[in-house]
Amino acid sequence: MIRLPTDPMRFDAYMEWCLYDPDIGFFASTATDVRSTKTGDFLTSPEVSSEFGRALGRFVAAEHARADIDAEFAVIDVGAGSGSLLRSLGETWTGQAVGIELSPAARESLAVDGLGGMSSFDAFGSTITGVVIANELIDNLPMAVVERTPDGWMEHAVTSQGGSLSTIRLEPRPEVSDWADRYAADVPIDSLVEVQLEAGVWVRDALERLDTGALVVIDYGGTSEELSGRRSRGGTIRTYRSHHLGPDPLTAPGETDITADVEFSALMDVCREAGAQVELTRQDEFLRSWGLAEVVSGLRQEELEAARAGDTMRQLQLKSHRLDAETLLHPRGLGDFRVLVARK
Repeated sequence: MIRLPTDPMRFDAYMEWCLYDPDIGFFASTATDVRSTKTGDFLTSPEVSSEFGRALGRFVAAEHARADIDAEFAVIDVGAGSGSLLRSLGETWTGQAVGIELSPAARESLAVDGLGGMSSFDAFGSTITGVVIANELIDNLPMAVVERTPDGWMEHAVTSQGGSLSTIRLEPRPEVSDWADRYAADVPIDSLVEVQLEAGVWVRDALERLDTGALVVIDYGGTSEELSGRRSRGGTIRTYRSHHLGPDPLTAPGETDITADVEFSALMDVCREAGAQVELTRQDEFLRSWGLAEVVSGLRQEELEAARAGDTMRQLQLKSHRLDAETLLHPRGLGDFRVLVARK
């Protein structure tokens, strides 16, 4: 029988317990494996192709030039995982680059490679000059879940009464229903909505610490309008384990990644309220604007030249490299991710 720390638990508290509890948390426990690797539970864009990090490195160099300051300009990758983003970014950006990670195993790996391996923003003091990157981080921040009923919003909570975990409906907290009214007012009866208050808190904190530079949030999701249809089909909460969709989030607490589509309309509002200039694009558009289309074209040309020269091994290596890079641009895959850039 699973025992919850408190019973019942609102879904955001349950999600935080499952992912970040020091003893059982999927990301924060003493597990020795780094989750975002080919042998782990999921891959993110930097593990798919090193060209992702190289493109971001070119973006960072341009942001440094835009800032036009003498102070040290740093890249901070929050939720750095295996460190693959920072390693490839370092090929096109020669300044300071460090990672923040909650996972002890990931921090150890980052420290060995000279990439920091810190556990929080606090290591950087009260102000940051540079670029803060959150690649597939926001989708894992704890979120409440509400259901639209004929009588208004009801908030989901998890209980262990009866011997197994199940959900019950409670009156929503005021801040939860206010958020749902603002970003999901038009969803039909029976729709489920992930209320992403913690995401807003995180973005606000990052921007308050950012003196000069940019915050870059990359994740799956969309605007309120884009997410409307998905909410009416039962919400977007899902789990991952061993590179596959996992079981119901109540089935194996601490053993699966729990995630949901990011509500970018809410994040853009937080950025504007913090005084930042905001841009929202698709990942394929963003990467093309920082040279990935030219990289793919160059790889294709080198591949043809290797074929003409009869160098089959090099041809296959170049083809593999090109196909990985093209995966980042797939319009119905990684290319459909959103990239939010908030500048100060």
